Amino acid sequence: MNAFADVQLVTVAGLALLGGLLATAVWHDVRSFRIPNSVVLCGAALALVLHTLLPAGTGLAGDAPGGIGFLSALGGLATGLAALLPLYSLGAAGAGDAKLMAMIGAFLGPVDTIAAVVLTCVTGAVLSILYALRARALRRMAGNLRLIGYSLLARMATVQAPSFDPQRDTVARIPYSIAIATGTVAWLAVRYWK
Repeated sequence: MNAFADVQLVTVAGLALLGGLLATAVWHDVRSFRIPNSVVLCGAALALVLHTLLPAGTGLAGDAPGGIGFLSALGGLATGLAALLPLYSLGAAGAGDAKLMAMIGAFLGPVDTIAAVVLTCVTGAVLSILYALRARALRRMAGNLRLIGYSLLARMATVQAPSFDPQRDTVARIPYSIAIATGTVAWLAVRYWK
């Protein structure tokens, strides 16, 4: 077996590891609306080690499979965390969701993480609409979105305004890890087959 085949085997194993971690996170989130820190912290650490030890390449699903290096993996972690922190600060996502996206970022790197976040947001919007339709609360969900947007703008302008209270105002609790996993897998599929 040549070195290229070894790198491909390790990158496939890395993608399988990411898939297993995502499945575990979704399973826990669906059952308890919590994502264990042990899953995301171990996953992020494994991703950083993987990208540090693999021969240089363009990532796990890149044209030239291989590691992106410790700093790029760390940049991906920061990108994933930063992408969901605004939703967490507004109460529209949980801390586990933000940490899960950070773990994914460590696996994908900054650029691929941005794409995965975009597809996660699209998937999350569709999932939210489906949950609101199921709860017969689409109008209430639209009102919540207006309140979240108004609250965000008020915070940026440092003005007092009513804010979204996730305990009181939520239409239906959604295990957002489903959207995160679906958006990530969709991006990896696009990246792999392009």
